[in-house]
Amino acid sequence: MREEEKIFLGKLFDARTQELRDIKHKAHILCQKFNSMDEYDEDRLPIIKEFIGKIGDKYYFQGPIQFNYGSHTFIGENFFSNFNLTVMDDARIHIGDNVMFGPNVSLMATNHPLIAQERIAMKYPDGHVSMSEYADEIHIGNNVWLAANVVVLGGVTIGDNAVIGAGSVVTKDIPSNYLAYGVPCKPIREITEQDSKMHLL
Repeated sequence: MREEEKIFLGKLFDARTQELRDIKHKAHILCQKFNSMDEYDEDRLPIIKEFIGKIGDKYYFQGPIQFNYGSHTFIGENFFSNFNLTVMDDARIHIGDNVMFGPNVSLMATNHPLIAQERIAMKYPDGHVSMSEYADEIHIGNNVWLAANVVVLGGVTIGDNAVIGAGSVVTKDIPSNYLAYGVPCKPIREITEQDSKMHLL
C-alpha cells in the first residue's frame, strides 16, 4: 500500500518517504514561484491550477501562500484568500463556493500521535524508523467567512454561511448559519437579518 493511500484511509503514515516528498515538493516549488511574482502579473494566479486538486474558474489568493500537498485540496467557485494562507492538506480539504479567508488563516488537516515514541521513533513493518502522522479531512461549506488568524484543525466540518471570528481555533464542527468564535471555537448564535449592514450603503 502506498503512503498516500494510508493517509486517505486514516492510518499512520510516514511523511518522509520519497513518494510523499515528491508530491509535496511540486506544491512547495510552485508556491515559492507564486509568492515571488507581482500580484498584477497575469501569469501568477494560473499557477494555482498547476498543483491544486481542483478549483473553480474564479478565485484570488493575495499571497504569500503555502500548501503542503496542494493536490489534496478542492475549492469551489469564487474563492478569496487574504495574506499568509497556510494549508496543511495531508488529508483532503474540501472548500465550497463563495468562501472568504482573512489574513493568516491556517487549515491543519494533519496530526501526530501524543505518545512520544509513536510520534518521533515509529518502527514501520519494513523496519525503518521515522516520525509518524495521521490525518483527518476538513470540510468547509458554501458562503463561509474565516476571519483573521483562524486555525481549523483536522476532522472539522464548518457549515454553510457560517462566520468564524478572528483568532479562533476550530476544533469541533460548527453548524450552518452560525457566528462562532473563541479558543476553542464555539457556536455563539445564529446569524439573522438583525446583522444586516445594508444601511451602510
